[in-house]
Amino acid sequence: MTWYDRLVAFDTETTGIDVRTTRIVSACLVELQQGEVVKRQDWLLDPGVEIPEQATRVHGITTERAREDGMSAAEGVASILQAVRGVLDAGIGLVVYNAPYDLSLLAHEAERHRLGALLPQPVVDPIILDKQVDRYRKGKRTLDLTAAAYGVPLLDAHDAGADAIAAAQIAHAIGLRYGAQLPDDVWELHRAQIGWAAEQQADFARYMRQRVNPDWTSDRPAWPGGRVDGDVSMALS
Repeated sequence: MTWYDRLVAFDTETTGIDVRTTRIVSACLVELQQGEVVKRQDWLLDPGVEIPEQATRVHGITTERAREDGMSAAEGVASILQAVRGVLDAGIGLVVYNAPYDLSLLAHEAERHRLGALLPQPVVDPIILDKQVDRYRKGKRTLDLTAAAYGVPLLDAHDAGADAIAAAQIAHAIGLRYGAQLPDDVWELHRAQIGWAAEQQADFARYMRQRVNPDWTSDRPAWPGGRVDGDVSMALS
């Protein structure tokens, strides 16, 4: 089996965008075999804070619904962590589109609720793979545009389940199309992505310093196990 024959994808919807303070509102873990969904688990959490109207406009979940139907934040984060750790411990590639965001967020939630550290590996990040195998495609690499580039349907964007499924199907499509250019083993792929992510971020940093601001620095967390702009990511280790 190759790394893309069996994948488990993870996605969250949240109260905001700052990984240090944002809370998880919903999450989904979905397993695909040969690109087809075979199992999924969904969570709805009461984050314990008001869900801003701007966030509700994105994912459709109101504070009232979260309080009425969601599990407590501590219970929900613990359940999510247990499921994610189970996937990683089994050595299955955990697909996370733009992995630094969701995994840093989850790591901060784990710390907030004193649930232990998260060691996210092996991870498969379709945005890193896509930039590596199709470097010169013009346009942004958002989930919806990347899904369209690989012929993957995204029927309900900003729903954790729909986004997770699309991310896994993109990863599967990349494996089918470019597998000869990528490691077969998911652990080798994880290590390769550390280097690719660092190179991609360094290229972006050079562009920003040359074109926008010579003093520009990145404030985004590193790819799991990697670095951003020379700084080691601590949120994921």
